[in-house]
Amino acid sequence: MKDLTKKAASIVDAVRRGNPLVDCITNYVTVNDCANILLAFGASPAMCDALDVAYDFAKIAGSLYINFGTYLKEQEAAAVQAAQAAKAAGIPIVVDPVGCAAIPKRIGLLQDIHRAGGVSIIKGNMGEIGALAAAISPRFRVGAVKGVDSASEMAGIDEAARAVAEKYGCVVAATGKIDVVTDGKRLVKVENGVEMLKLVTGAGCMLGALCGATSAAAKDDPLDAAVAAIVSLCIAGEMAAAKARFPGSFRVALMDSIFQVDGAMIREKGRIHEE
Repeated sequence: MKDLTKKAASIVDAVRRGNPLVDCITNYVTVNDCANILLAFGASPAMCDALDVAYDFAKIAGSLYINFGTYLKEQEAAAVQAAQAAKAAGIPIVVDPVGCAAIPKRIGLLQDIHRAGGVSIIKGNMGEIGALAAAISPRFRVGAVKGVDSASEMAGIDEAARAVAEKYGCVVAATGKIDVVTDGKRLVKVENGVEMLKLVTGAGCMLGALCGATSAAAKDDPLDAAVAAIVSLCIAGEMAAAKARFPGSFRVALMDSIFQVDGAMIREKGRIHEE
């Protein structure tokens, strides 16, 4: 556990030292939140989703973050082209398959991106990871969902996440009351966090953006990068909840709190273990 926490701490400090450029093709509901949380975390955001520049811009970034939330046809095409560029440039790709449990065709988009550039990290809620697993094998079931949100914790999420990781050759992060991160072999759980995070639109999108920052700082270690991003947001959530009673003030406090998160804080407060 100490080793995992130390790795997460060193990655967060590396983000703050290196100020990596994260190319985001994300959704219009939370694009501003993703940009601001990256800035507060020490990274540099670029929200570059135009088809005619997506390929060229991705080549100069430190990582590529793709979020399906409100995609139109142009963004879908831009994401595939950016993934091709990311593969050529050797930068990590983080995908948040938002809504794939409610809109199964988005699984096809994930597959297109995987074929075009590969994927380093798939980050989704338990319902979304369950849907990806169910598309692999009927022995898995889709978790309960409500639109783009997971409606409950999911039994069997460890095995489902492992199956998705093996299918796509990547790290999978399934968020819930206890967050699960796996590369198909190792399985890590993060126990930090607060319920109030569920009441802020885009908390999951912001986490995906943070995964982009940490994966840029730790290109060859996507599992520890995902853990670093998750524990950072969850600790920031705990700090924000100690200051704010209601969702509006919590949202502001969350941004202020992530600005304060560093390696020392993760070593002190992180609750991470490997099973």
